[in-house]
Amino acid sequence: MIGPKISGDPYAELERRFARLSAVNRAAAILNWDRSTMMPDGASEDRTDQLATLGVIAHEIISAPDMPDLLSRAEEGKGSLDPWRAANLREMHRSWVHESALPADLVEARSRACNACEHAWRTARKNADFKSFLPTLQEVLTIMRRVGEAKAAALGTSLYDALLDEFEPGGRAARIDVLFDELRAFLPELLGRVLERQRSEPAPLALDGPFPVAAQRRLGEELIRIIGFDFHHGRLDVSAHPFTGGTADDVRITTRYDEADFARSLMGVLHETGHGLYEAGLPREWRRQPVGNARGMVLHESQSLLMEMQACRGRAFIDFAAPRMRAAFGKVGPAWAEANIHRLYTRVAPGFIRVDADEVTYPLHVMLRYRLERAMLAGDLALADLPGAWNDGMRELLGIVPPDDSTGCLQDIHWPDGGWGYFPTYTMGALAAAQLFAAARRAVPGLLESIGKGDFAPLLGWLRANVHSKGSLATTDEILTAATGAPLGVAAFKLHLESRYLQA
Repeated sequence: MIGPKISGDPYAELERRFARLSAVNRAAAILNWDRSTMMPDGASEDRTDQLATLGVIAHEIISAPDMPDLLSRAEEGKGSLDPWRAANLREMHRSWVHESALPADLVEARSRACNACEHAWRTARKNADFKSFLPTLQEVLTIMRRVGEAKAAALGTSLYDALLDEFEPGGRAARIDVLFDELRAFLPELLGRVLERQRSEPAPLALDGPFPVAAQRRLGEELIRIIGFDFHHGRLDVSAHPFTGGTADDVRITTRYDEADFARSLMGVLHETGHGLYEAGLPREWRRQPVGNARGMVLHESQSLLMEMQACRGRAFIDFAAPRMRAAFGKVGPAWAEANIHRLYTRVAPGFIRVDADEVTYPLHVMLRYRLERAMLAGDLALADLPGAWNDGMRELLGIVPPDDSTGCLQDIHWPDGGWGYFPTYTMGALAAAQLFAAARRAVPGLLESIGKGDFAPLLGWLRANVHSKGSLATTDEILTAATGAPLGVAAFKLHLESRYLQA
């Protein structure tokens, strides 16, 4: 517990406490990574207890009885703070509002339920068995409703907006609805045109496997080293669902391998590398304070999708990477030519799995999840009816129906892990990625030529200066406007899709 009220500098005391909170959260991040990668199954109950205990300790630090007084006194002296400390104080207050809205028993219950559910999800997904998984997920949904209600009362928002705000500060469903409506206004027609164009051309040649996992791993490591991933401060491992975890000084990225299709793993590695580079590029002097954290998941997803989709599916990068792909698997022939690989990497086709989706259909996957999670949280969709609603939505939006729940409603880790309100940030991140990459191309002469030579320093330097180093100094829209000239919108994304898939 925190000691008696501090009579000295209230802001300095807040920095001390939030640095301690950061240490607890960083330790939990490594335990979470280990849970998903290396932890033996038999340790699940013990790990759940460890993470729940750390969650309660973190809650006690930030919701100490004298915290409101400290924040109030620090606010009175805000005029003497420099911009970074003033922003840090703002982020401290935001964190306190979110955390103090929850009683300690709810914090512990959420942690225990989500850890148990994440573990159960792995088995359910493997066995395509939603029915046996239903009670565990129902417990998480019930708890997340309680969390949302408590935070909504503290923030003065709707339940869904309160959960969304955890992942995207200031994010609101009303704005998402506008952006998604604008996407729906052109995506179906654009998808139809792209598919028609593809049908009019010879199909690309398939790459002949199998592709040994060891060779895939070596190829992935080689390429992300070139891009800028630092293995002195990071690792690449395997998990059931690709993710980035760890800390800014110890970045843990994961992928999953398929010996019949190395592109799935490679693009997953490149995606997670974008996340990892963002974490590693956050302002070092503020890494133990809230202002030094990533701004939110819209910018975080923009960095992963910029790297995977904007940069690494472009022809410049494929021309650089193709010889390394051939060497990794000992392949030759027409299928392994740069032009054919590029056509494969930019092939548009409705599919069941979100993380494997192309740029054109990806937003439709996210729109479905956004619709379903809002309905479940509101009580308009019973959890038992999720598989049917999922399949109906896939039929409506993509014209396909998953053969089983493992490729349907069980494919994502987010709901079992408590990530309710997360999904829309993926598509908002795709919009931001298009804006940022277009701005980088305008600002950095010869950017594509550099990428074509395997030189990512100009791109990474621009991202470091305009996104990574900003931390949480400003809002998402302020960072985007400073970097690109406009707040988040759909125009750059639409132009990118038309250029890559209809004009190239």
